[in-house]
Amino acid sequence: MRVVVVCPGRGTYTKAELGSLGRLHPDKTALFAGFDALRRAEGQETLADLDGAADYSVARHTRGDNASALIYAASLADFLSLRDVEIAAITGNSMGWYTALACAGALTSDDGFRVVNTMGTLMQQALIGGQIVHPFMAEDWRPDLARKAGLLALVARIAARPGRVLALSIDLGGMLVLAGNAEALAEFEAEVPPEQGRFPLRLANHAAFHTALQAPVAERGGSLLPESLFGQPKIPLIDGRGALWWPKATDTRALRDYTLGHQVTEPYDFTRAITVAAHEFAPDAFVVLGPGTTLGGAVAQSLILADWRGMKDKADFQARQAEGPLLISMGREDQRGLVTGGRR
Repeated sequence: MRVVVVCPGRGTYTKAELGSLGRLHPDKTALFAGFDALRRAEGQETLADLDGAADYSVARHTRGDNASALIYAASLADFLSLRDVEIAAITGNSMGWYTALACAGALTSDDGFRVVNTMGTLMQQALIGGQIVHPFMAEDWRPDLARKAGLLALVARIAARPGRVLALSIDLGGMLVLAGNAEALAEFEAEVPPEQGRFPLRLANHAAFHTALQAPVAERGGSLLPESLFGQPKIPLIDGRGALWWPKATDTRALRDYTLGHQVTEPYDFTRAITVAAHEFAPDAFVVLGPGTTLGGAVAQSLILADWRGMKDKADFQARQAEGPLLISMGREDQRGLVTGGRR
């Protein structure tokens, strides 16, 4: 089976994933121990302590310095568990770009962890602004580009007001992730009609990722993470613009500059990345690494927006999925074995 691998970002290690590093990856103890050695050197809690906690804590487990490390470890371990698949390309959502770099071999496992841990820590220390998620697709996942344009027009109107900062952070399938300062986020929440009983949804412990507000974080990350960390990918990579980075043809300085510059301060177009993956590589399936399963919907919605295999809405996707999985989420017990040789 020929697949595109998708690495998830923040918000995917939730209460349901507590203990999953030890439960799903008992053979990866040496890998995790290496990450924990790096965390101890920085005076941080270990993954073993976080994943092995008796209870899940939003305040503790969703912190940028903790969440990023947990997600990277879980995703990389899932990637290393893949069996009997041909990997055509790798992409990721937001923080998942750092994981994608390691999965593709552009960063070593330890250097990937260093990048993730550094950037997650810097963002937590600064915690500039916040994020909100709001859909432009209805629950049937039928594209509504007029609705999307209307929401972005509201964002622009709020951003034009004195003292207000609001912008698109991530184009995420049928969702818009918006980021800005507290005043602008509050005004968006007040002015947009509530939808589906839970939107607009404010994201806990999330900063204004992928906006100009993160320029200080990008500058600090650039001073701490040298170009020597970055190498040639062994597998094609698709970034948050939909741009391709090819093995043996990548300018590693440009890769670092994108990763620590544009990727931090400009909108992340996950929808475009999935569209390029579908049309450029024509995989049999998309494999979403763990932790969690929340990114699967955004991948499916992106494929609908790309008019992939003629799918127009959720019913079409579900019908195609029933024929043979187009989307395999490793966070789901009923799908994990499809790409791990039957292993957990």
